[in-house]
Amino acid sequence: MAANERLICRSVDLIDAGPGVRFTVSVQGVEEPAFAVRFRGRVAAYLNRCGHVAVELDWQPSEFFDDSKLYLICATHGALYAPQDGRCLGGRCNGRGLTPLPIEERNGAIYYTPSEQES
Repeated sequence: MAANERLICRSVDLIDAGPGVRFTVSVQGVEEPAFAVRFRGRVAAYLNRCGHVAVELDWQPSEFFDDSKLYLICATHGALYAPQDGRCLGGRCNGRGLTPLPIEERNGAIYYTPSEQES
């Protein structure tokens, strides 16, 4: 495990298209909200910030998917994002996607794995 790597959660804590796990990351010395979700078996993590306005996405704590369980949705303005890569699919995000974060899933756990510059 790298020195700047951090455990987010156990793999079993992320159910496919289910609730996400919230955590924080340091961005230029400021703690920012982030989240991890599982979609079609793969885990992805993003800053918890809409591409339209810097508000958190979840409509209830750790609830990031829309009713169809196919898209991540901003609770404030309804912007839709692709869970697998965070790209804007519609709504007020105007082509601005979510900011992805480096994570790895191994040995039954999910880790945030920033580079030396990011940590």
